Amino acid sequence: MNRVCSIFSQVLGLLNRTAFETSVRKHSAERHARGFTCWAQMVSMLFCQLARAHSLREICQGLAACEGKLKHLGLNDPPKVSSLAYVNAHRPWEVYRDQFYALREQCEQEARPGHPFRFRNKLVSLDSTTIALCVEMFDWARFQRTKGAVKIHLQLDHDGYLPKFAVVSDGKKHDVTVARGLHFEPGTILVMDKGYTDYGWWQELDRQGVFFVTRLRKDAKYEDGEAREIPAAQRERIRSDQAIRLVGGRKQLGEEGLWLRKIVVKDENHPEEFVFVTNHRKLAASTIDRIYRERWQIETFFKSLKQLLKIKTFVGTNEKAVMTQIWTALIAMLLLRWLKQRARYGWSLSNLLALLRQQLFVHRPLFAWLDDPFVGPPEPPPDKQLTLGLI
Repeated sequence: MNRVCSIFSQVLGLLNRTAFETSVRKHSAERHARGFTCWAQMVSMLFCQLARAHSLREICQGLAACEGKLKHLGLNDPPKVSSLAYVNAHRPWEVYRDQFYALREQCEQEARPGHPFRFRNKLVSLDSTTIALCVEMFDWARFQRTKGAVKIHLQLDHDGYLPKFAVVSDGKKHDVTVARGLHFEPGTILVMDKGYTDYGWWQELDRQGVFFVTRLRKDAKYEDGEAREIPAAQRERIRSDQAIRLVGGRKQLGEEGLWLRKIVVKDENHPEEFVFVTNHRKLAASTIDRIYRERWQIETFFKSLKQLLKIKTFVGTNEKAVMTQIWTALIAMLLLRWLKQRARYGWSLSNLLALLRQQLFVHRPLFAWLDDPFVGPPEPPPDKQLTLGLI
């Protein structure tokens, strides 16, 4: 006899239901609810992401087609299209943002510690991605005169490659504006691109004991300092390593300026040289080069988010509906990365989601399936009913 519920139900069981209900009460999200709970909305929107439903009708009919199995999901009845459209447009999306951070804390406790470097400093990446919207349909997200957009600002922890912090804003909000509101523990190494060039903020990070690695803009003004010797084995790629003093405006850096290291790297696959700057004075130049290349992991995260989940097109045009769909997509991505990390089988993220989509309502143990997905369920035990010898 099968004693496990569906795989989708087991995935939902990874969420902290107590924290979810606490957030619902905090934001009074069910103040005027008439039978359609916030949990039903969460199940519906996660089904949208994992099953890649393209409309509200596909979500509702997809769940209705599995009637008889919905009790395992915490639903009494399949949602109606009008009900789901209404709650997406009117209920606070902050409930799903809180659930993202609650799930992030759970994942952090079980994440595999360490990154692919020998130093023990915390390594995080910072970047953002823009989602284009039609300004005629999403007039609240006007970015330019004829364009609309929302922006996802993300901080990726390289211990397990799990998102540590996320902010969803309009397209006008600058990356540095969000970055200035973040707090980093002393000793953290922060890697970012040229979009975060702000000399005053760099100086604040340096004073707080936070290290950063980024690229130097071509129009940067600086004074050359002492050059460092480069090991012979690295000279083919590392062209120079020297101290520089940034001399930006007095309002940004003051009279003393900001002392940094400038490292010039030549990549055989690119015609131009890369110029990195960092305030870390002990790590080798080759390690700084590898740290910046490790920043590609956050680009991979955004690529997976857009290609694998339902985030480039939306099932609602209201601001709350869009924000709800984005935050449930981030929850789904966090769940997928957590499952991939816990599995013994060598999943790729796209393959995991593709097979999970086919197995959502199959009744099998989730982690046994993750570890060995191509082995069928065990044979049922033989019938022990005794036969009666009748004459």
